Amino acid sequence: MVRTRFAPSPTGYMHIGNLRTALYAYCIAKHSQGRFLLRIEDTDRKRNVPKAIQVIYDSLKLAGLAYDEGPDKDGGYGPYVQSQRKERGIYQRYADLLVEHGAAYRCFCGKPAETRKSPSARALRDPCCDLPEDEVKMRLAAGEPHVIRQCIPMEGTTTFHDLVFGDIKVKNSTLDEQVLLKSDGFPTYNFANVVDDHLMGITHVVRGVEYLASTPKYDLLYKSFGWEIPAYIHLPHIVKESGKKLSKRAGDASFQDLIAQGFLPEAIINYVALLGWSPGNDREFFTLPEMVELFDVAHINKASAAFSIQKLEWLNGEHMRRLTPGDFHEYAADYYPARLAAVCDTAIVSRMIQTRVTRLGAIPEMTQFLVEVAPYDLELYTHARSKSTLESSLQVLKAVVPIFACMSVWNEESIRQVLVDYAGQANLKTGTVMWPIRVGLSGLQNTPGGALEIAATLGKPETIRRIETAVAKIQGL
Repeated sequence: MVRTRFAPSPTGYMHIGNLRTALYAYCIAKHSQGRFLLRIEDTDRKRNVPKAIQVIYDSLKLAGLAYDEGPDKDGGYGPYVQSQRKERGIYQRYADLLVEHGAAYRCFCGKPAETRKSPSARALRDPCCDLPEDEVKMRLAAGEPHVIRQCIPMEGTTTFHDLVFGDIKVKNSTLDEQVLLKSDGFPTYNFANVVDDHLMGITHVVRGVEYLASTPKYDLLYKSFGWEIPAYIHLPHIVKESGKKLSKRAGDASFQDLIAQGFLPEAIINYVALLGWSPGNDREFFTLPEMVELFDVAHINKASAAFSIQKLEWLNGEHMRRLTPGDFHEYAADYYPARLAAVCDTAIVSRMIQTRVTRLGAIPEMTQFLVEVAPYDLELYTHARSKSTLESSLQVLKAVVPIFACMSVWNEESIRQVLVDYAGQANLKTGTVMWPIRVGLSGLQNTPGGALEIAATLGKPETIRRIETAVAKIQGL
């Protein structure tokens, strides 16, 4: 059975790169009817943020990435939190086993060993690797602090296979003898992930390309234990359109930030899937089940993927247009200006804007004109395309007030009919009639709906009141 895992550190937010790793690991497992695990890697205590584990839970739930096993879903391979696994002595036990087999050694130097530059640079090797056994025992008995380092052969090469990047060969002499267990007994990421992936039966390891250089050392650990090596799937960098790597420190958006800006979770997931993968054709719109069905590791790219907020907005708009009117209104309701419900039926507003909005966070500004007309200059009534002038606009606005006042049925179609009839009687183009009404009702050049939709949304009394105000404004009253 295919078993993948998402193993984030609880740093307080869900980075876009982390979200993509989780998504791909989920799709790989589910495409093969396998299992997707959540493991919390919290051994780097300096980076841990209080309550961050809850952020991970909430983010995965919001993204729709339901894990089969995790800290709150024991599947028989727990604990699924590394600090809890440390308390059970798991990492100490396996580190000691490596020392016994000569694949690791106890280092008392108190600082990182220099990286070996060449096979002949044995003098740069950590002196602790050759300490006599009696001296090691004596220093341990004295309680001297130490770490456990991986012992890497000075000669030869290590070759590993990655499903994205192919076969990669490195000289062992270029690999540093990394710390496996720190002096406080906590494992490093590089050691804990190997031990945990094996003990949890992980068959496919999905992670960022930044870990590609460390993979030979992971392979050597697997071989030292005599364990089967999992399939490696390293994902390309996600960069800005400028080419620079995305970074939360540089102000780049996290998953939570994008949600707060009004992007739909399913649209974010859809877009993140395309940052390094494609179905092999030009298709770009997917639901999560569709992604699972189509996902193929062979279509993961090697090249870095550029994050475009404009592309995300477009895709978000596509997802919003496919929502049912009721579902869209449920999303949009939280973004409407506070006084909007007192002016008009917000469900009608939702129907007007659904096909026009690309981000929920844009709704307050987009609909504020429905609460009150935006301040505007009279020059706005002059519009070449509709052949409107200030004079023709005043003529239209004065004429439609009594027409609207006599209407007994108020909806978009009835408003359209009386205005088309008036345009014919007054020998005016329809656009010449619609434009000043749109301006008078909104005070804007661009609105999410035309004159008919705005009037129907505002209702008869408010429409008449605003047009009377517009007439007074033009007349300078």
